[in-house]
This record gives sequence, structure tokens and C-alpha cells, in this order.
Amino acid sequence: MAGTASGVGKTSLTLGLVRALVRRGLKVQTFKVGPDFLDPTYLTLAANRTCYNLDSWMTSRDYVRELFARKTADVDIAVIEGVMGLFDGVSPVSIESSTAEIALCLDSPVLLAVNVHGMAGSIAAMVKGFSEFHKSVNIRGVVANRCGSERHKDILRQALTSFACPPLVGGIPEDAFPTLPSRHLGLVTADQHFLNSDLLDKLADACESNLDLEIILAIAKSAPCLDVPSSPTAQKGTTVRLGIARDEAFHFYYPDNLEVLEQLGAELVYFSPRRDSALPDKLHALYIGGGYPEEYARELSSNSTMLDSIRSFASGGRPIFAECGGLMYLGEKVVDRSGVSFPMSGLLPLTFVMQNRLKSLGYVEVTLNQDSLWGQAGQTLRGHKFHYSDVSEITSDSSGFEKAYSLKSRSGKLRLEGYQKGNILAGYPHLHFASEPATLNYFLNLCREVDYES
Repeated sequence: MAGTASGVGKTSLTLGLVRALVRRGLKVQTFKVGPDFLDPTYLTLAANRTCYNLDSWMTSRDYVRELFARKTADVDIAVIEGVMGLFDGVSPVSIESSTAEIALCLDSPVLLAVNVHGMAGSIAAMVKGFSEFHKSVNIRGVVANRCGSERHKDILRQALTSFACPPLVGGIPEDAFPTLPSRHLGLVTADQHFLNSDLLDKLADACESNLDLEIILAIAKSAPCLDVPSSPTAQKGTTVRLGIARDEAFHFYYPDNLEVLEQLGAELVYFSPRRDSALPDKLHALYIGGGYPEEYARELSSNSTMLDSIRSFASGGRPIFAECGGLMYLGEKVVDRSGVSFPMSGLLPLTFVMQNRLKSLGYVEVTLNQDSLWGQAGQTLRGHKFHYSDVSEITSDSSGFEKAYSLKSRSGKLRLEGYQKGNILAGYPHLHFASEPATLNYFLNLCREVDYES
């Protein structure tokens, strides 16, 4: 499910289509193109099955194909939600990392969503352009969103047919979809409160009433089989008990990142920094991902026993790796948009101040300047940044504090980041471990050296 641009209704269309297919008794595997953490939570609930990101820039085309093949082996149909416009990627002069590249990588047919509010015959010009821009991309059908009437839908269908464009497979009336909740990072993380059965069914009802599901299923069945070599079996080492922060404040993790940790010998032990009074027993290391610590700063700050437990864990020299929101939790304090300051763990001499505008967004490449938790100097990983907080160093106990890696944005701009102190490594990027698989064994082997009884 691709779109001509962001905001044309891809997410609502994909959710409604997935829910409609599930209601038919089909087993549906969902995917999201790009590094997004939020849309996959919606798709997971709609399909009752974990959604996976397909990102060729952070990983590789081979990895995308292997992950897709592995996760669709036991399902009836896969539905992939695109990102931005069909051809939008990391470069304006190529389709690298775009929805179009993923469609080509998987030999997948494409449905193109178009916002047709105020549009008539121009739909043909738009769809013709998209269809012929990169002829290897197989656009097989058009979904018109925000149709004004049945007459409007007929006009759109005639225009597409007259100019030999891919056919109209449905038109969603204006205001047929319920509004999805949002906050400053975009959609809120989906749960049963924000995305309950009633909301999903309303999305599905709109799709069933206005899309030709039989044609869409036939288009899906036209996709050729993928020839994907089997990947080598991961060699599992001695078990590492890895504490994973997971609750409303911390839950931005790529599921295949966590799965490969398990395949290599990690026992994932989940805990809640917001609600639990202390860390689980006998952990070798901690992994604190991103999320919304600013939304729960008061509860995180007031949970003094958990903060004490985190500090005690760190004082024993055991590894702690944190990303984005997890980085904020390891700092001295978080200052919200009202100027209220909330003390955090204080393990890193940093203050985080929430901004009213997006501070950073985009892909990044991380090169280690020194040996760290994620490998030896010179190794490179890829990831993505998306945050509204700004960081400033403060003077309290900065001894042993250093920046462990160089961070390069897609524009080529370089800066030092990767805040390291002892066995702590934290930064804003959400890293995808498939970008450099060797670093996983390096990290886990460091964890295996830890005496968790100390």
C-alpha cells in the first residue's frame, strides 16, 4: 500500500484492509517500510501478529528479502505499508530506501493511494506519471481516498480507464475513516485503549464497503514466489540474561533486533522502569530503548527504588546500552516543555530539555572511534534518529565521560556522540543490528564476562 505522498491515508487504508482480511479468516503478516516504530504497533494489533520493518538502507536488500520470506512462510497474505510517497527515499535522485525499492526487492505488486479531494481527470495524469516514472515498479491498482460521491468515483474510474492507467480498485468517501490519535512524534503507540476492536472494525467496514477485496486478493496472488537462499543458523553461545526496559515509557525496539539477540544466546528479561520497584535478579546487562520518557517523567523520577537499582547495577561495571529515550533516562534530568525539571538516574552528566519542534530526524551512520559495547574502533553501524529533546552537558562528575563514536547524517555532516562512561554506552540513534551483525557477538561476549553476583 503506497501513496503519492505522506498524508494520503496509507495507514488508515492499510489498517482497514488488514482487519477486513483477518475478519475473513486469513492469516495476515504485516510490514512497514522504513524505520518507523509507531505504525507497526497499529499493524500488529490489526493483524494479531508482530509487524516488522523493511528498511534496505539500515540493513540490506538481501536482509529485507530473507526477513520477508521467513516471516511469511506460514501466512496467507502479506500487507506492506509504504512510507511517504512511493518514490521518496534517502535521495531525491534515486529510489534507495523508498517504498518503490522495497516493492522491487520483493517483486511485490503495488496499490497506489491518492487523495482525490478536489480532483477529477487529473487523477489520470498523476497515476500515469507514477506508473511510468519507474516502469519496473508494478502498480496494479489505485485506491482513491476522500471521494465526494459515487458520481465522483465514476469520473475517476473513467479517467484512469481512458488513459490506460492502472484501474481503480476502490474509493473511500470523505470522512469514512475514524481519526487515529496522535501526539508530538506522530501517531501514539497503539494499544487496546487507542486502537480497540471498535475502531479497527470501523476502518475495516469502510474498506469492505468501498474496496473490491476480491480484485485486491487477486493482485496479491499475482506476486511471484521469492527465491531466497536460506540464512545460516545462528551459533548460540552461553546464555546471557539481558534486561530489557519495556513499558509505556520505553518500547521502541525493532522486533528482529530482539529476536536475533535471543538466537545468539540472550535470555530477554523484561522490566518496567515506570512501575517495577527494582531490576530483575541476576542480569548480565541492560538494554533501554526509546519511547516517551518525557510523557512519564514524573513517574520515572519518583520511582526512586528503581533508579537506585539502576545506579547499583551500573556501579558493578555491568554493561548498559541505551537509545534515545533510554539515553534521557540515564541523564541527570529531563526538563519538560513547561520548564519543570525531573531528576533521572544521573549516570551520565547530561540534561535533556524538551523542545516544541522536532530537533532531529533522519538516517545516521555510526562509526566507533574507540572500543565500546558495540565493537572495536572502526566498526560501523546504521540507524535512525527522531527526537524532540535537546541535550546539554553539565559539569557534575564528568570524569571518565567521553564520546565513543562519530555520527554521520545523510547530508554528510559529522558530529561526535555516543555518550560513554565505564560500561555505559548511550546515544540518540536507534541502531539496527543487521547493519553490522558481528557487533552482536562482541556485545554478548562482553556480557558473558560479567559476574552478575558482584
